[in-house]
Amino acid sequence: MHFSLDVMVLIFIFILYTSFFKIWNPLLGEAKIFMVLMEEDPLVYNKTQEAHLRFDSTFTHHFKSIDEYMIYKERMSSEHDKFLGSLLQTGSYNKLYSFTRLLNGFAVNIMSEEVLNTIQNSKEVRAVHEDIKMEKFTTHTPDFLGIPSGVWPTLGGATNSGEGIVIGFIDTGINPNHPSFTSQPYQGTNSGMHANSRKFKGKCATGEGFPSTACNGKIVGAQYFAQAAIAAGDFNTTRDYASPFDADGHGSHTASTAAGNHQIPVISNGFDYGYASGMAPGARIAVYKALYSFGGYMSDVVAAVDQAVEDGVDILSLSIGPSSVPSGPAAFLNVLEIQLLLATKAGVLVVQAAGNGGPSSSSILSFSPWITSAAASITDRKYNNTIKLGNGQSFSGTGLAPPTAGEVLFPIAAAADVCRSNTTASFMAIDSCQHKELFIPSLVQGKIIICTYTFDFEFEAASIATVADTVHEIGAAGFIITMDPDIGSEQLKGTTMTVRVPGIVLNNMEASSALWEYYNSKTIRSRTGGAIAFTATARILDGRQAIYTGQAPVVASYSSRGPDVNNALLQTADVLKPNIMAPGSSIWAAWSPNSEGDHYIKGQDFALVSGTSMATPHVAGVAALIKQKHPHWSPAAITSAMMTTADVADGSGAPILAQQTNQLAPATPFDYGAGSINPSRAIDPGLVFNTYFRHYIQFLCAVPGVDDESVRRAVGVGCPTKRKDWCSDLNTASLTVSNLVGSRKVIRRVTNVGGHKETYKLTVREPLGVKVSVSPQVFTISANASMHLRIVLEATEATNAYTFGEMVLRGSRKHVVSVPIAVYASSSLGS
Repeated sequence: MHFSLDVMVLIFIFILYTSFFKIWNPLLGEAKIFMVLMEEDPLVYNKTQEAHLRFDSTFTHHFKSIDEYMIYKERMSSEHDKFLGSLLQTGSYNKLYSFTRLLNGFAVNIMSEEVLNTIQNSKEVRAVHEDIKMEKFTTHTPDFLGIPSGVWPTLGGATNSGEGIVIGFIDTGINPNHPSFTSQPYQGTNSGMHANSRKFKGKCATGEGFPSTACNGKIVGAQYFAQAAIAAGDFNTTRDYASPFDADGHGSHTASTAAGNHQIPVISNGFDYGYASGMAPGARIAVYKALYSFGGYMSDVVAAVDQAVEDGVDILSLSIGPSSVPSGPAAFLNVLEIQLLLATKAGVLVVQAAGNGGPSSSSILSFSPWITSAAASITDRKYNNTIKLGNGQSFSGTGLAPPTAGEVLFPIAAAADVCRSNTTASFMAIDSCQHKELFIPSLVQGKIIICTYTFDFEFEAASIATVADTVHEIGAAGFIITMDPDIGSEQLKGTTMTVRVPGIVLNNMEASSALWEYYNSKTIRSRTGGAIAFTATARILDGRQAIYTGQAPVVASYSSRGPDVNNALLQTADVLKPNIMAPGSSIWAAWSPNSEGDHYIKGQDFALVSGTSMATPHVAGVAALIKQKHPHWSPAAITSAMMTTADVADGSGAPILAQQTNQLAPATPFDYGAGSINPSRAIDPGLVFNTYFRHYIQFLCAVPGVDDESVRRAVGVGCPTKRKDWCSDLNTASLTVSNLVGSRKVIRRVTNVGGHKETYKLTVREPLGVKVSVSPQVFTISANASMHLRIVLEATEATNAYTFGEMVLRGSRKHVVSVPIAVYASSSLGS
């Protein structure tokens, strides 16, 4: 079926309209939460020009005193109350938050479509956004990244690295009792707290699990935000804690990864797994709890970001994001994206997880060029376990578990063969080894029990932790978990948890089938089929000893991929996402013992967890080291430094690979951004690509389908008279063109931050089907000077697919600046 151009345009407009405006269903009978932005900008916004705020995340200095500022905040909140009271009947709404720092607006819980229409139709209202759910994107890594030898010594040693920097974490809170967060004696040249203490104004909210002593100098601020979660009925005070205390574990893990204390022993289930350290052990931690075991709501996150910037954090780490691409004309105009733009304008570097939707294309959930989006890699540390059978066969599996005693072989018994025959329990319940009362004590003692990973594990009705508990209670020698052929997945839940009894998970069908074949051939049965003699034997080796291959990193399969998208219609954008890759798989870090977020790890002080959530604090911690070394650099300069110095080769010198579905393939910038983060080079990048607020506005004004009014309603600032033609004109440390028709001219502006005059020679590896010309190809640039690079892209063939290249600038003082290129050539010159 073919449509005319006019009909296609109408269809497109209808889709865009219906994706932007959600229809209220009165049959639901539910209140809904909305974030309302007012026409008038916040007073601080009007007073703070970019030139004055470029490198300063504080703003209270624009008032004569703190008291004057508090009066201003109270007046803003009061004006929001008056506005709502003048329009709406009492009882038809409940204001949850007033946003006064970055945005002038509020979050409100409203009871009907009529109330919503009244608010939307007010001339004082600029925009209304429905609240959406947010989700979490969930030791060796400092060494793996070369930080102890390449960075910490230049910053005064490990304990001083990060000194002067406050990292804000929008997450599930923090466990203040963990040794990763205890107050440490300062060993630098300045006494007491760091320079930022004079401008950091955060406070500590007390409550259950979080006494006033929790803010101890390492933790310098802690607050929690739950009004939207409470209004939605998801918040449970018994489970979620009405305090900054981390009842989940995720927030403690991310905070300790970025800024946890140096050389903290990692003890789990009585075994010493080595030492853990944050990337920036000397940095301070400010906690903004807005996520819970069930996830969270955007309005709580927006309130947390507003507070963090008001407090004066230097870096924001968000291991969270939306569950899907936001509706509307552009993902970049979403209220959280815009608030993070304003945070960047205030001098705060924002690092966000790319998402865990990989390896699917365009699964990225961190969209905007002012955000540093982190992809996740697998490191070279592996935990493998092995089982040796009595017939001489050996199989590898997973399981951070101790070995069976000595080097003797133990009898093997299937769970079904040592359970009571008169039980009414299902075969699945028996095979999953979840119920100790089903086992016959005299038959199980001293044996290794075969259990099966059934669908109950997939739906969390069963767990490996319970298998271990059951085996311990019944006196068995250990356990083997085999795969159910009907599941066939190798992504098993709970395989990175530590257990206190010998055990192994055979997470592939070949090994599982071989084990069962051996067991069945060696088990003697009666005429009725019951087992009467168990002659199959095995022993399980120690699965807690790490091995290091030296061949990582590899892009993790779950790490979300580019290309970036403009909107929910998945039209691709002229923005490279992700930006940078960092370790994210099997990361040891702090946890909360009474975690409700992951029952596999409940009761532990440390956890081995994977996700782009884990990659994000690695990047935030490295950014803190760069910020300490270069305190006046803009957020864009710090991101540029990390990107242009990243590695695209693994530890053996071969190109980085990416996990795809059931295979490894050469990685591209849509897998790892600019590459794997290299902190030792990032603190001295030579050149940076600087970008400021006005440039981001020009970018927004060039997004296809976005008009001047859309930008003004989102940001409060209209498009400039002199507009950029393309989003690719934004001065980033990458070059992405999502639709090259013929040719395009692009300008990039570099600034010498190397401290000395330097001569650079430029080379280009061209994307397939694209000719790239750059001038000048050789240039000398003085310290702190800037110059323009003029780049022309010409499509030599219509590839109708993204192809990749690289622009490399090699300096006479050993600096190497690499810029990834991604181009989709849809039409060549003359075609």
